[in-house]
Amino acid sequence: MSDALRTDERFERPDDLYEMLVEAHRELTPDHSRLLNAKLVLLLANHVGDVEVIRDAIAAAREGLAGGPPPATSSGES
Repeated sequence: MSDALRTDERFERPDDLYEMLVEAHRELTPDHSRLLNAKLVLLLANHVGDVEVIRDAIAAAREGLAGGPPPATSSGES
């Protein structure tokens, strides 16, 4: 059973998280910054461990961006 994507604010001090992310990118080249983001996404996705929650997160993250959310597909389709 899939847990629903939680989008409510869950951090006691969200500014600390923002600062941590900014610091992680400090002095990186643009390519290394993109690589850091990709690695962080994959590590956190593995931690979540639920494909449906990750699918919902991807759709939510794409809202309002050019191209909109990706089409929904079930895990059994190829």
